[in-house]
Amino acid sequence: MFTPISPFLSKKHILREKAKAERRRANETRPDAARHAARIFLDSVPLPDGAVVSLYYPLTDELDTGPLAEALTERGVALALPVVERKNAPLIFRRWAPGDPLVKGRHKAMTPDAGADAVEPDIIVTPLLAFTRDGGRLGYGGGYYDRTIEALRARKAILAVGYAFGAQQVDALPLAPLDQPLDWIITERGAVRATAAGEK
Repeated sequence: MFTPISPFLSKKHILREKAKAERRRANETRPDAARHAARIFLDSVPLPDGAVVSLYYPLTDELDTGPLAEALTERGVALALPVVERKNAPLIFRRWAPGDPLVKGRHKAMTPDAGADAVEPDIIVTPLLAFTRDGGRLGYGGGYYDRTIEALRARKAILAVGYAFGAQQVDALPLAPLDQPLDWIITERGAVRATAAGEK
């Protein structure tokens, strides 16, 4: 009997590889996607006075949050970026604005340096590999956003917003009980309020 050369590929692992390829194609074919998504975000997601919005600093072919960061800053909205402080723990967030210095953190993510103020966001904009219209999110497998959103939801009302290319939408995902649903999904094609039917 031959010993398997590689471990069994889980359904989520296979989906992640397919989703990465789909996102890469979307990034190549929709160079204007980030600009459209930023406009749709501002037209759709409620921004209470004094709200802190956590963005992500895009890696590789994630949908660029740069145009959204600039637009929110112009409106006087406070921004933050997530920081992985400890493995298997919720994220922390540090205040940030376009042009502020960044350092390379865990998992190659660019983050504010340790001198930036820690804040607690009211709206978390999350990267993803795939999403469903009812708020399902396929992440990278580390569970950081799920742990973080769960912890914040236990303390206050927040909005979790998936930010992605429209091509990343799928019909269904193999979700676990601990996977946190999104409240909104914003793409260059439109806004989906996950807790209500239909596209806005």
